[in-house]
Amino acid sequence: GQKVKGMEIIRSMKRDGKEYSGGTILDPESGNVYRCRMWIEGKDLKVRGYLGPFFRTQTWLKAD
Repeated sequence: GQKVKGMEIIRSMKRDGKEYSGGTILDPESGNVYRCRMWIEGKDLKVRGYLGPFFRTQTWLKAD
């Protein structure tokens, strides 16, 4: 029931070389929390959420 703007959705990430891992990401629509990994590819931020052996990767673009 919270507004998404300003909500903390990524927590406890630690830098591991050129990527960040070891934290969690919240899906604000469902309320589910997933293990998370993030890295930069070119100008894009890749964000991957894991549920057991399954994962989904999103590309986040920098806002103008």
